[in-house]
Amino acid sequence: MAMTARQRAKVSLYVQAGIFVVAVAAVIIAVDWKTVGTSVFNFAKIGPMFPDIFLVGLKNTLIYTFLGFVVGLSGGLLLALMKLSSFPLYRWLATGYIEFFRGVPALLVFIAFGYGVPLAFGIQWDVNIIVMVSLGMVAAAYIAETLRAGLQAVPKGQMEAARSLGMPHWRAMVSIVIPQAFKIVLPPLTNEIILLTKDSSLIYVLGLTASQYELTKFGRDGISSLGAGLTPLLVAGAFYLVITIPLSLLARKFESRSARTKR
Repeated sequence: MAMTARQRAKVSLYVQAGIFVVAVAAVIIAVDWKTVGTSVFNFAKIGPMFPDIFLVGLKNTLIYTFLGFVVGLSGGLLLALMKLSSFPLYRWLATGYIEFFRGVPALLVFIAFGYGVPLAFGIQWDVNIIVMVSLGMVAAAYIAETLRAGLQAVPKGQMEAARSLGMPHWRAMVSIVIPQAFKIVLPPLTNEIILLTKDSSLIYVLGLTASQYELTKFGRDGISSLGAGLTPLLVAGAFYLVITIPLSLLARKFESRSARTKR
């Protein structure tokens, strides 16, 4: 007797669940739990990481992320407007910038602005400026595409209505179109902050002083100085989750609100 579509779906679900359980069991059996316990979950030796990882590492990570996002958002908006411009040169410049910084690893951008630019121009930058510029320029390339999509999603009638009321083009953009575009792109912008939080760890290539450490640097130094295996990195990762999980929840809330608005 042939199975119905519902029965086939039920059997398929059982088979997939069985494969998943077997795969998890195989991993659990294969792991050397004794070594993992001493090298990854050795929390008895991480005391010296506190409270500096919280007061310095977490604080600096938040500061670096904020600085990068402010520059990225400002640059991204400018690039988005340039890309939507009727003037071809603006569109070409914006497209070239976006394609370049989306195609180059962020680590290379940090090295370029941390070592290359000071060498070329004979200047010494504060680490906050290097992070702000490096993270901001990379973020601007991604945020620009997000904002461009948001600007294009605003109905053209909004601009036409504003112009019919006598508003100049720039004022209609600032007062009517751009605020609506930001409401549309809030979820992806929140995700961009999460990416920036993680990218801020790349600052380790610049040779930081203790007061400039961010979370990953605390984790890396802890591996060599505390004799606690990889546990310091696990602790640093937990602090990243303290930042990123609330942001992920916020992004989902924005997405849900946006979906309800469209209904």
